[in-house]
Amino acid sequence: MNATPRVLAVLDDILASAAPGERGALWHLAEQGRELDANVVRVPGGAEVGEHQEDVLDVLLVVLEGGGRVRAGDGEVELGASAVVWLPRTSRRGLAAGPDGITYLTVHRRRPGLAITVPSEASAYEGGEGPCMLDRVCPECGRLSEDPAPVFCSRCGERFPER
Repeated sequence: MNATPRVLAVLDDILASAAPGERGALWHLAEQGRELDANVVRVPGGAEVGEHQEDVLDVLLVVLEGGGRVRAGDGEVELGASAVVWLPRTSRRGLAAGPDGITYLTVHRRRPGLAITVPSEASAYEGGEGPCMLDRVCPECGRLSEDPAPVFCSRCGERFPER
């Protein structure tokens, strides 16, 4: 059976229907059987997506509205509307919204789902309890943040609850 291409969203409509103060994920790709993930994210003026490293996925970021800057490596790259940025896997990066905020589309390969497996003898239980990391799980998209005190999700831009 062949899949049928179809329009999933019109970016101008998504942006026009979002409330002026709305932030975080405005839209995300949710089709079953997909191999990609995509999000439209709004970060308010002056807010940041903390520096993090994505070890598995390349990310394509397209600025739709506003501007800001990406901190990567030893420098910063200024971003304005219609800028297209490649964030290669293993790169450390952070994003700071400009005074008017920034809205962007991210696209990357879909992460495989988590699986429960039986431990092998090589990884035998050594005792003790793992730390609770629920405060590092994004309430919007479920991503576990590498940052021990995250403010915004690096995947969808949603603000983490105050601690």
